Amino acid sequence: MHIQEWLETIPAVSIYLLVGLVIGLESLGIPLPGEIILVSSALLASQHGEIDPVVLGICASTGAIVGDSIGYAIGRRGGKPLLERLGRRFPKHFGPDHVAQAERAFEKWGMWAVFFGRFVALLRIFAGPLAGVLHMPYWRFLVANILGGILWAGGTTAVIYSIGIVAEPWLKGFSWVALVLALVIGLTVTMVLRSRMKKAAAAAAATETAAAAAE
Repeated sequence: MHIQEWLETIPAVSIYLLVGLVIGLESLGIPLPGEIILVSSALLASQHGEIDPVVLGICASTGAIVGDSIGYAIGRRGGKPLLERLGRRFPKHFGPDHVAQAERAFEKWGMWAVFFGRFVALLRIFAGPLAGVLHMPYWRFLVANILGGILWAGGTTAVIYSIGIVAEPWLKGFSWVALVLALVIGLTVTMVLRSRMKKAAAAAAATETAAAAAE
């Protein structure tokens, strides 16, 4: 059964709780499809009046902020051994290359990595725990976490809801088309941000290598 079709079978309050929970667990460091659940729920809200997009956005934002904060606390307490254990359990998400890439992003951008990381699938999972492992000052993490969580969760809800409202008259009965369109937009933004971060990380690594060679 399609995710959106399944969501249609459960009450609105359950959708709010599900969105907050899945996004919270993803932000905590567990690889879950938080973005897909949020997009599907926002589209469903545009087609059914029972789901309030404002409440949906608040639940998504709350889940993102709370999940990241818990991830930060766990990372600060668990340290590097925590990342090693996660790497063994989730090698596709927490492998050495992923960790190294995320660490370079944090070393270069600091709290901005937490903010912009909310929009990139890899860093969305890493941001909280890695900020704790690297002992980023909590107040800096909290500011970036709150702003990033609200902008990503609230912004995604608003954009997808608006797309659904505009497209609904001529896509009625073909909601999967709207979902694909929304996912393409989201993936495009993610790929652009990820590409820029990779280039910046590669440039930083090259600079470090040149500095080491000069010494």
